[in-house]
Amino acid sequence: MKFASLGSGSRGNATIVESGESTILIDCGFSLKETERRLTMLGHEAALLDAILVTHEHSDHVRGVGPLARKHKVPVWTTRGTAGKADWGDIPELNQIDVHHILNIQDMEIQPFPVPHDAREPCQFVISDGNKRLGMLTDTGSLTSHIEEQLSGCDALLLECNHDEAMLASGSYPPSLKDRVGGKFGHLSNRQSAELLAKLDTSRLTHIVAAHLSEENNSPDLARWALSDVLGCEASWIQVAKQDSVLDWCIV
Repeated sequence: MKFASLGSGSRGNATIVESGESTILIDCGFSLKETERRLTMLGHEAALLDAILVTHEHSDHVRGVGPLARKHKVPVWTTRGTAGKADWGDIPELNQIDVHHILNIQDMEIQPFPVPHDAREPCQFVISDGNKRLGMLTDTGSLTSHIEEQLSGCDALLLECNHDEAMLASGSYPPSLKDRVGGKFGHLSNRQSAELLAKLDTSRLTHIVAAHLSEENNSPDLARWALSDVLGCEASWIQVAKQDSVLDWCIV
């Protein structure tokens, strides 16, 4: 199994996961043209996608879902709440995710799980090929014991490090936006993500990617330092998913 980030941040998010002959896209927050361009950079074609899984309805995660699904006839999977709120037009094949049941797509076993975020029915995923496990967690403002249970023992993690708390507090965001980002239904800070890591079984971890970094309220170095301090590794070992460029394939 392998995965790559097409880009991550407040202006667009998408992650591709491949196992054997199966390929899925988690979210599609870029335009159709930009998504196709970034997939090509990773040596992939949109027409070969087996499914698009959607975490929630915010535009930086769904902007390209409708156009991509319609052009390439790609099935879309999401929760009932997300489907009811997303503005993506007609979808050729729309399937419902139950966050309490495993979803099988070709060679992949996907466990969705609910997260606290200011969306209708948001979720994240643990994806397995039967041997290795990739855990994904972004767009959550707080942590739960269920999140910890799902992500413990993963071989790879894509983990939100949205903001540095001091930078957010002293930054230019209006108070209402600061409250939203740093609130229980907003986004994880570097400190919160580090605290989560400290509670997980990371003995199998071979890849960790810091994701959804704020361009104004964080920096790659701060995110790396926070996570590497918990893991006891070199900061350079922590990979960072960026907004304007793809993060190349990570083989799990």
